[in-house]
Amino acid sequence: MLADTWGTRPGLMGALTAVDHKIIGRRYIVTAFMFLCLAGLAAVVMRVQLARPESRVVGPDLYDQLFTMHGTTMMFLFAVPVMEAFAVYLVPLMVGTRNIAFPRLNAFSYYVYLFGGLMIWVAFALNAGADTGWFAYVPLSGPENSPGKRVDLWAQMITFTEVAALAVSVEIIVTVLKLRAPGMTLDRIPLAVWSQLVTAFAVLFAMPAVMIASTMLIMDRLVGTHFFNHAEGGDALLWQHLFWFFGHPEVYIIFLPATGFVSSIVVTFSRRPIFFYVGMVAALVATAFLAFGLWVHHMFATGVPQLGSSLFTASSMLIAIPSGLQIFCWIATLWSGRPVYTTALLFVLGFLINFVAGGVTGVMLASVPLDTQVHDTYFVVAHFHYVLIGGAVFPLLGAVYYWFPKFTGRLLDERLGRWHAATAFVGFNLAFFPMHILGLMGMPRRVYTYQPEMGWGPLNMLSSVGAAIFFVSFVMLLWNVVASLRNGAVAGPNPWDAGTLEWATTSPPAPQNFDRIPVVTHREPLWAERDALPVATGLRVGVREVLVTTATDATPDIRETAPTPSIWPLISAILTAIAFIGSIFTPWAVLWGGVPVGAALIAWFWPKGDPEDY
Repeated sequence: MLADTWGTRPGLMGALTAVDHKIIGRRYIVTAFMFLCLAGLAAVVMRVQLARPESRVVGPDLYDQLFTMHGTTMMFLFAVPVMEAFAVYLVPLMVGTRNIAFPRLNAFSYYVYLFGGLMIWVAFALNAGADTGWFAYVPLSGPENSPGKRVDLWAQMITFTEVAALAVSVEIIVTVLKLRAPGMTLDRIPLAVWSQLVTAFAVLFAMPAVMIASTMLIMDRLVGTHFFNHAEGGDALLWQHLFWFFGHPEVYIIFLPATGFVSSIVVTFSRRPIFFYVGMVAALVATAFLAFGLWVHHMFATGVPQLGSSLFTASSMLIAIPSGLQIFCWIATLWSGRPVYTTALLFVLGFLINFVAGGVTGVMLASVPLDTQVHDTYFVVAHFHYVLIGGAVFPLLGAVYYWFPKFTGRLLDERLGRWHAATAFVGFNLAFFPMHILGLMGMPRRVYTYQPEMGWGPLNMLSSVGAAIFFVSFVMLLWNVVASLRNGAVAGPNPWDAGTLEWATTSPPAPQNFDRIPVVTHREPLWAERDALPVATGLRVGVREVLVTTATDATPDIRETAPTPSIWPLISAILTAIAFIGSIFTPWAVLWGGVPVGAALIAWFWPKGDPEDY
């Protein structure tokens, strides 16, 4: 009966109207990895071009589009969305509720994200891809230096996709604070959930900055304003301040969920609770807070006053303290436990090595004298990838191996997984470590070719070979996923003997997640209650109801009806996309496009007379 109440009807209409967080989460994850494949292919072409001096694989215009599409896709269409995708799927399960807060908004956010990504890649296929870098510095991206619609499409895509990020953040915050299972007090929330909650708040404060900046840019280009035009009283550095006020917190918006993955994997496979739980939570909060106070270290070469440079140098070095605390706590947990070296834990160990290396170069770049020497060289490219791939993608790959049984009911092949982990580690370091040396040798970033006498050829060839090996590691992952979906070992509810609530359900979970809402008595409830979890009763079977609890103590408060499937989130997203695309060609599209969007929203929220609406 519960499965019928919470289920999604079959067929195309059922798929288009689905509001189950697991269905939306899977769509987010698959779509994000598809964008990763596109970005990876762009990177492979760039590395082939740079493998030899004076190469002619691609010309300068296509190369500019490739590195712009690579960076834009990795940052805006993969890294942040895939972390939020895991949150959409896992957080309701981990806090013991039956669906995410605002499930129709969740469906709307996915469609907005999908249409925004398709918008920029279709433009690239039509030779209208953005070509000013994922940072789109003015005046290069201004109307005088970048005519045509390339930058316009980029700017609108940024604004469009960040709407999806903000929507998911609101959903995660409300889910964690108000839909936790009874007894899950603040000091019993899993660290993976804490990391997603802190990230959601960071998104709320960071994303509006880049949305405002991209809106100002497109107004300069299409309406004739002069926000960034120095000749008319504007300021080109205003773009950098707005962009990096978002851009540097975004690095931690990507990194913080990865720390939650690491904590879950370390706890499960060391067979003991996390060392210094309170300190770990404090480190998450401190990292997010400090991330907003160091954006200017991206701008040391722009002539920042010396006192300002000193303050931002100090804050850039200070943020290493909470990250270091987390690393020591993970090591202490492993040291005091009995580690089981699964593929997921091997990726975590690779993360520890790579992220520490990236953190060391980050502290180096926080120093103004060194930063001014290596600014805009491949040294910065190497640091950036060690932090984002070593610090976020490696934990993400570990999370794929860890939670794949929960998503699919099948286990990934561990033997192939170990080869994948080894190949990824070797390929990654071969690809990006030589870039440190290339940067110190003076090779600037964003160049499509170079002369033989510069002496950069051998290291570039080594880097390209490493990139090819790293690419092969993802092919191994794809093969493992496809083969395991067909013939993988059946997982069962809790194949890892983990302690958190998502493993208390079937694999994959039923539409209602839990037949009865669990009651939490411990930080690792499945370890504390080996026999059977205590449960709460009182929710109706024939109506979609969730239990709302208090924010701090998670004591039962009220029963709330949950929205049923609806086609209006999809229609609203389509109409919003049409309005955004139309505004690239005429400002009147904002006015006239807002009318059907408003009508769709009215239809979305109009009371239908169903019990769920009362």
